[in-house]
Formats: sequence, C-alpha cells, structure tokens
Amino acid sequence: MILDAHGHVGTWPDFLIPDPTAEGLVSLMDRLGIDAMGISHLLGVGPDAVEGNRLAFEIAARHPGRFGVWQVYNPHHRTPLVTEGVWGVKIHPDVHQCPLDDPRYAPVWELGLPVLAHGQTDSPWSDPARFAVVAGRHPDVPLLMGHTGLWPYGFARAARLAADHPNLYLETCGSKMTGRWIARLAELAGADRVMFGSDSCFLDLRAGYGRVALAPLADADRALIQGGNLARVLARSSGGFP
Repeated sequence: MILDAHGHVGTWPDFLIPDPTAEGLVSLMDRLGIDAMGISHLLGVGPDAVEGNRLAFEIAARHPGRFGVWQVYNPHHRTPLVTEGVWGVKIHPDVHQCPLDDPRYAPVWELGLPVLAHGQTDSPWSDPARFAVVAGRHPDVPLLMGHTGLWPYGFARAARLAADHPNLYLETCGSKMTGRWIARLAELAGADRVMFGSDSCFLDLRAGYGRVALAPLADADRALIQGGNLARVLARSSGGFP
C-alpha cells in the first residue's frame, strides 16, 4: 500500500498551483499507484479553518477511500475538532505565527490523534527542536515533522532529534528533498520513522513520489516509508483509516 502523508487541495494567494482540484490529484494518484493521500484544504490552513475543514470532509466523501482528512487547527481561533473519520490534525505554526510548543495547541495534543505539523529549520515557530520538546511532552501522540525541517542543512539534525523520540516521524515532502537524503534519513533515524509525503497540490506529485520510489533503499525499508509506517500509526491512533 502506498500512502501519501502530506497533501492539499485548493489555492494559495502567492503560489502558482496549476491544478488545485481533488479530481486532478486522483488522476495522478491512479497513474502512480498511490492508494490514498492525507489532505488539508488550503483555505483551512489560511484564513478559515472551519470552512476549509468542511470542504476537506466533502472531498473525502466524494472520493471514498482515496483521501484522509488532516483537520486544520488554528490556535488563535480554537477551531472545533473531531475524533472520528479523520487521519488526525494539521497545524502550521509559521502561517499562524504560533510556536509549536505554545500552550495554545493544548486541545490538539489532548485528542491523542496523529498530528502533521509544518517544520522549518531555524524558524522561530517550527524549528525541529520544538518538535523534540512536544514529542517529549506528549509521548503518546504520533507527531509528523512536515518537510523534515525543509532545508537540507537541517535534515541530519532533524533526524537525530527524531531518533531520540519514538513518536516523532520525519515526513519527506519538499522541493529540496532527494532520494539519497531519504535513504540517509532512514539510516539516521530508522526506516520505521520516515514517511512519504508529496505536498501536492503545492508540489508535483510525480516528483515527490519519484524521490522515494527511486531512492537507494532496501525493498523492505521502501515499503515502510511508502506507506507501511503511516498505515501502522493510523491503525493504532485514528478512526479514519480503513
């Protein structure tokens, strides 16, 4: 099973997205053999988490089994959250300018669901060190570090931080990620701690999947990264995985 941990639908005001539709994503997923993708709606990541979450649930219902929902939480608005029918919670400390370890995220951790958070090395909001702090505070919450810190100069540090926290996972999307780096992350943190993500529709799903499909990995490690790790986490923690 191939699962994409990090996807989006919708548009973004300062980023060209040639095809922002769920139908476009499904078409590409079918061509590549990707079974399902976790999505948050970009309207939700941006100005309206409530409406964006509604749209994400609508899309998931329209394409049964193809999309899991990462419901967006805005820490300034205390967005209502649910525990059923979702993969987990999506937070973006940089967009919301609220540090990942800020008390305003308490309602997120209390759910105990998997959490996908934007991670960015040297960001005042989402540096990987903040992920380590949160993972230590909430060891029962699976925490996915989006982009593995984003910048290549921080990948190894992010992997070393993750290695010390069994509930912290490295998610691979980003235009700076490479197949060789994915293999290196598996060496540093363990293949069971790395998850494939594409950041589609922001980034091209074909390139994102190609990195992990062609990475210099053993077949067993590739299977874990392409979907096995995420399937295990969702089966244990979320009611949203079939």
